Amino acid sequence: MQPEGLLAGHGVLVTGGGTGIGKACAAEVGRQGAKVMICGRTRARLDEAASALERSGTDVEVTVADVTIEADVVATVEATMAWAGNLRGVVANAGGGGTFAPYHLQDAAEFRRVLDLNVVGTMLCVKHSVPRLVAAGGGSFVGMSSIAATATHPAFGAYPVSKAAIDAMMRNAADEYGPAGVRFNSVQPGFVTTEIMEGIPRDSSVFESYLASTPLGGVSAPQDIASVVAFLLGPASGRITGQAIAVDGGHNLRSGPDFRPFTGLSSDQLLARATAE
Repeated sequence: MQPEGLLAGHGVLVTGGGTGIGKACAAEVGRQGAKVMICGRTRARLDEAASALERSGTDVEVTVADVTIEADVVATVEATMAWAGNLRGVVANAGGGGTFAPYHLQDAAEFRRVLDLNVVGTMLCVKHSVPRLVAAGGGSFVGMSSIAATATHPAFGAYPVSKAAIDAMMRNAADEYGPAGVRFNSVQPGFVTTEIMEGIPRDSSVFESYLASTPLGGVSAPQDIASVVAFLLGPASGRITGQAIAVDGGHNLRSGPDFRPFTGLSSDQLLARATAE
């Protein structure tokens, strides 16, 4: 864990900062001295998170924004500049999953929705933060990926595709903007105890597949991810760019979870549907 003060004076934007990993990232960079802007789509959730962050000493502001809407991203970056005075770091955490189904049963509109949220939303954050990061003399951008980017997740549809795209985007951006002193990396969480992951029953075969494939055992807490994100935003990682860092207890060394039980069909039934169609 980095000591307090390493991010003093840094304006940092955290998208999807109202819950889970985003909120933990905001708390950790705030602990290290950053002025943190959190954004999300739900005002009540943001206000609740901001109150908790302020009680822990974080200098925080909120703005309502949907990262799939370009005008919202522009407004959020400008609001961060106006409040913090600079933009030195971005955590593109906003994202989500979609319908559990194999590809031959995927709804195209739902598939596009997930790609729009995870991939286009991250790209818009890159597009509109880069000029401000360059103007600040350099900075760091962290994209929130997943071990689903590299380990297969059967029946998880667009999500693995979108996370692999984020890793590729961070690598390309690292090459494009390295000469301007702006670094780009991604973090690949495994199973993290957030509100979203509460939807996976602890007595299910899916949850068991996470545990069985994790060399260190157990699951991660949001703080485990936040510590790595804060490191990537700070000076100690000044020579790290274009990397995808897994924070998953070693899960990526084995196999990803199998979400097919959530479809309500067995593997044989799914294959039979594919053959029939």
